[in-house]
Amino acid sequence: MQHSKQFQDIFADPKAYARRWKEKTGGKVIGTLCSYAPEELILAGGALGFRIVGGSGSISKADAHLQSYSCSLVRGALEDALNEQLDFLGGAIFPHTCDSIQRLSDIWRMNAETGFHLDVVLPVKLNTQSARNYMAAVMRKARTDLEAVLDKIITDDDLQKAIGTYNGIRSAMKRLYTLRRDRPGTIDGSDVHAIVRASMVMDRNDFLNSLTQVVESLEQQPEPESKTGKRIFFSGGVCNLPDVYSVIESAGGTVVGDDLCTGFRGLTGLIDIGGDPMDAIADRYARRAICPAKHSGITRRGDDLVRLAKETRAQGVIFLFLKFCDPHAFDYPYLKSMLDAEGIPSLLLELEEQIPSEGQFRTRCEAFMEML
Repeated sequence: MQHSKQFQDIFADPKAYARRWKEKTGGKVIGTLCSYAPEELILAGGALGFRIVGGSGSISKADAHLQSYSCSLVRGALEDALNEQLDFLGGAIFPHTCDSIQRLSDIWRMNAETGFHLDVVLPVKLNTQSARNYMAAVMRKARTDLEAVLDKIITDDDLQKAIGTYNGIRSAMKRLYTLRRDRPGTIDGSDVHAIVRASMVMDRNDFLNSLTQVVESLEQQPEPESKTGKRIFFSGGVCNLPDVYSVIESAGGTVVGDDLCTGFRGLTGLIDIGGDPMDAIADRYARRAICPAKHSGITRRGDDLVRLAKETRAQGVIFLFLKFCDPHAFDYPYLKSMLDAEGIPSLLLELEEQIPSEGQFRTRCEAFMEML
């Protein structure tokens, strides 16, 4: 799609984009490794949030600090930091999520030269009032810490502007996902993937303007001829492989939705406006779609997955897990059980930085499509 070229270019080399942004604006680029990083505070502080989702190549130096069974996200990110591939960063923020990222924070602080280092210790349990109060206190501390390292007072007006930008992004992304669900073929899965990834790197105000133009253009296009591909829903964590979509499509499927961490999960939930902005931001992070490292009810993730699969009229769910990602692996049995109870077939695929044995991967996808 012609409209997506800007996003495809940024996705192809996000580091180059961040370097250009830093040179042009003189602002700080702040690295994050999780969608629970307080992005609104980063934007309100005049900085650029840069989501790190893996490494740039082979891993060698990181193995001196991490076990070989750490996931490729953690190992690849540390490898880039040690090889000075992230030298444009002015700092890094580590929300406490899974054990691997928590331990990576300690190793990063002692070994990586990427500017300031902030830990944001968020609550794990999110469905109690005390957890909401604690979340708000953590966000206020993060605001104070950011003001110190950025040497900038983050005003309530700054926060309201940032909230407006992120609400606009999340609303536009919801429209994009609705188009993909209701009119398969309007936009390719790899284009959606590039747009989502660009949303984690691009200047957020520029991204909102470009995204709005793309969505409005797509909505005005005539409805494409009905696609015969099987309707597939992706579930899982970090996906850094746009060619997954081409494999699915060539196997006879079409992706109509996802709850990926590098997908719609981190783009859910608008922030209330009109009240205290810090309370509103904290409330959104407590209400948003959760990941396996958070708790908000015994079956919350399963209930959300079943609901989304039904809303998108998915004929099957494909789980995309990073190899050695324990939180997702622990959740998988009960998620599959809940899908089975609703008669929704599923397939589990474990991935790393590259698709292992693409022929085997393609064969498994083709077999799943035939089963559907």
